[in-house]
Amino acid sequence: MRFELIDRIDSITPGKSLRAVKALSLAEEYLQDHFPGRPVMPGVLMVETMVEACAWMVRVETDFAPSMVVLKVARKVVYGQFVRPGDLLVMDVELLKMADGLAQFSGRGTVNGQTVVSGRLEIEYYSLADRKASDADIDEHLRREMRKRFDVIRPSAKADVVEAPAKTSLA
Repeated sequence: MRFELIDRIDSITPGKSLRAVKALSLAEEYLQDHFPGRPVMPGVLMVETMVEACAWMVRVETDFAPSMVVLKVARKVVYGQFVRPGDLLVMDVELLKMADGLAQFSGRGTVNGQTVVSGRLEIEYYSLADRKASDADIDEHLRREMRKRFDVIRPSAKADVVEAPAKTSLA
C-alpha cells in the first residue's frame, strides 16, 4: 500500500515553515483494521503525515532538485489524542536547519487546536544519479511527478507562497 496523506498545503513561508492538512475519511483502507468498530489513525501514519509535510518543504526549498526525500531519524515523538474519521489533521512543520543533504524539522499535528502528535525529524534528500549515474532518467521522472502532485495539493503555489515582508524606511 502506498500512502500519500497530505491533501492540501495551506501555507509556505520559504526557509521557515509549512502548513499542510490531512482530512481523515472513513474510506481510508487502513481504518478497517485499526480498529474495527472504533477507527483511529495509526500513530505511525501521523508521523508519516509529518514526514510528508517536511518533504514538501524540502522540495520547495530546493526547487524540486532532489528526487528522493526520506525520513532519516524521528526523535522525541509524542502522541496526544486520537485522530478519527471526520477530523482535519493540521500539520505545521518548522525548518530548523538545512545543509549537505540533511534537513532538520520540528513538527506538530493538531486537531481542533489540540496537539495529537509532535516531534523532531531529520530528513535526507538526494538524487539517485548522485549514487548511480544511469538513474538520471528516473530522477527526472520522479521530479516531474512530484511537481504534478504539488500542483494538485497546492494549485496556487506561486501566487500564495508567503514571502518575508519587505523592509521599509520611514525616512
